[in-house]
Amino acid sequence: MKLTAVNIFFDYGQFLWDISAMAKPVQKRTLETRARLIQSAEALIEKAGYEALRVEEVVLAAGVAKGTFFAHFKDKDALMDLLIGREINGCLDAIEKRPPPESVDDLVRALMPLMTAMTSERYVFDVVIRHSGAVAIEEIGVIATTFERQIHVFANWLAKGPFRRDVPPPLLAEGVQAFAIQTMALNFCALHTQEDMAERLRGYLEAWLLPTASAR
Repeated sequence: MKLTAVNIFFDYGQFLWDISAMAKPVQKRTLETRARLIQSAEALIEKAGYEALRVEEVVLAAGVAKGTFFAHFKDKDALMDLLIGREINGCLDAIEKRPPPESVDDLVRALMPLMTAMTSERYVFDVVIRHSGAVAIEEIGVIATTFERQIHVFANWLAKGPFRRDVPPPLLAEGVQAFAIQTMALNFCALHTQEDMAERLRGYLEAWLLPTASAR
């Protein structure tokens, strides 16, 4: 066959089509393997918790080689970032469906499922803090994005509730998040474990959110 620009063009087009067709099954298998690793990890966590999870157990349950795990996740921490971040996002989904809080008590009740999830284990809280953006990390993962989402959700709530108006809602929301983190951190401190998280948070938020006479 005579070599022409037209022939070259169509041959190259056929080559790209073939590459694309080959890539689709590979991509599908890759996604299926990743999903199997995640499902296996979730099942193991349900039985023994996050800290007890071992990569060796995950690959065994998923039926893949250990190298396959590291092709999908840098390390166990990366998998934890994804799974814990998913749980936090689930709590935020539920929060967004609630009506805006009409009092500090309403706000505390709404936040407790989220805070309980984030403190379900000391290990979980440690992962949350390390991946929240509060410390230097190379990559922004799921947990870090949930912290940004929290500010957005809280700010929308606070703008509609009976709270102080001398501070912009986003800044109020950052304060709520900071006090929530402080409350959760003290929950693991030997000097403060006797105080209920909800009571401690309520005290912080009443001081931070309720308008003073001069701010009304």
